[in-house]
Amino acid sequence: MANEGKTKMEFLKDWGDSLTRGTERYIPDAIVIVWILSIITFIFALIWGETTVMGAIQAWGKGFWFLLQFAMQMCLIMMTGYILACSPPIRRLLEWVSGWPNTEKPWQAILLMAFFSMITAWINWGLSLIGSAMFALYIVRRNPKVDYRLLVAAAYLGLGCTWHSGLSASAPLLVNTPGNFLIKSGILDTTISFGDTVFTPFNIILFLIILFVIAFLIAGMHPRPEKTFKISPELADRIKLYDPPEMPKERKTVSLWMNWWPGWNIIIFIGGIIWIVWSLSTVGGKKFFTLNNINFVFLMLGILFHWRPWSFLKATEAAGGAVWGIVIQFPFYAGIFGLFKFTALATAFTNAFVAISTPGTYLLLIYWYAGLLNYLVPSGGSEWAITSPYLIPAAKQLGVDLWKVVVTYGWGDMLTDMIQPFWAIAMLAVVKLEFREIMGWLMLVFFVYAIITSVAFLLLGVL
Repeated sequence: MANEGKTKMEFLKDWGDSLTRGTERYIPDAIVIVWILSIITFIFALIWGETTVMGAIQAWGKGFWFLLQFAMQMCLIMMTGYILACSPPIRRLLEWVSGWPNTEKPWQAILLMAFFSMITAWINWGLSLIGSAMFALYIVRRNPKVDYRLLVAAAYLGLGCTWHSGLSASAPLLVNTPGNFLIKSGILDTTISFGDTVFTPFNIILFLIILFVIAFLIAGMHPRPEKTFKISPELADRIKLYDPPEMPKERKTVSLWMNWWPGWNIIIFIGGIIWIVWSLSTVGGKKFFTLNNINFVFLMLGILFHWRPWSFLKATEAAGGAVWGIVIQFPFYAGIFGLFKFTALATAFTNAFVAISTPGTYLLLIYWYAGLLNYLVPSGGSEWAITSPYLIPAAKQLGVDLWKVVVTYGWGDMLTDMIQPFWAIAMLAVVKLEFREIMGWLMLVFFVYAIITSVAFLLLGVL
């Protein structure tokens, strides 16, 4: 039985390795993908959008800057999570928690890593992406018997299993933000409360099921000692954690003193706390969860936890290197949105989804549609900008509750993240592994995750 299990696992690893090589060989960079999608959408607009070539170009250009606010909000989610993960209190917390597992039972380290990754991703996906990579390094230094590849695979679970069901979920936060682009364009009549999406019993229960099933599943994958991939001294030497700047012993100039004085951070944080309390008392907890407010909270925490302005600034500079893809890609996704918004293409897609769906099957359909499209459009916010102009109207025509569409899309967007290396790039740069080295583990997680969530959304569609 043990040999049979190892054979099956090796088969999955080989399959995962082939899929990763295929992705690296045939799937181009994200900016090339968005250009290809722009051209395809442009052709679709000419065929089904009831427009001319010039009309399609005008629609594309009109939409190009439509998502600037949304793009900035996405950048800040990534940056504030990164800044918080690099702060001294979080680093000390990670170092302390990394000592919890029994060093003679490496599966405990995998279990802890999985729980940490998925729970922090539910709180903030930017925090999980960088924090999990750093936590993996703390764990492996204290637990030399743990399989390093499996540990990194567990660190990636948050981005693949839970982030779009939590507090930094792009689609639920957007639809709860007053004056968002869906309301401005008439696709939504009003906001959809966070309490009707992320805080619904269905979403919370599904999150808990995935959290425990996937965590214990991947912990049970830990190989025998003779098959364990242990971190080598050469690899350990290449791995470096983010080091905050050291405060100079002598601050001879006024500017240097001001750059390191913690009073600025404290004053700004106090002002932020006062505003947060006022906002919560004014709008209530459910309406408070908007993109702007979530970013504000994590920004204030980052300012406080870095304690001194210069430390905060240097962490911000490091975080800036992680958001360039969002900055340059979002205008092109906005152009695609314009092709849907300013031609009849959105209506054509809406009618197509209505034609092939029933109220009972619509959620399962868009769940898999979002997952498959995510492989080409790995940004959940970008994909939502493209698909919401026809997914929401189709739901209205079928009589499907809109909160169900938002929740279903969020989970579907995560479906293929585990077999898509886009978001793993930042993490892998820290841990010094290649995606193919963790792909085999994630393949089995993908299958289990897909089965559980597909059943869940089939049931949600008929309830």
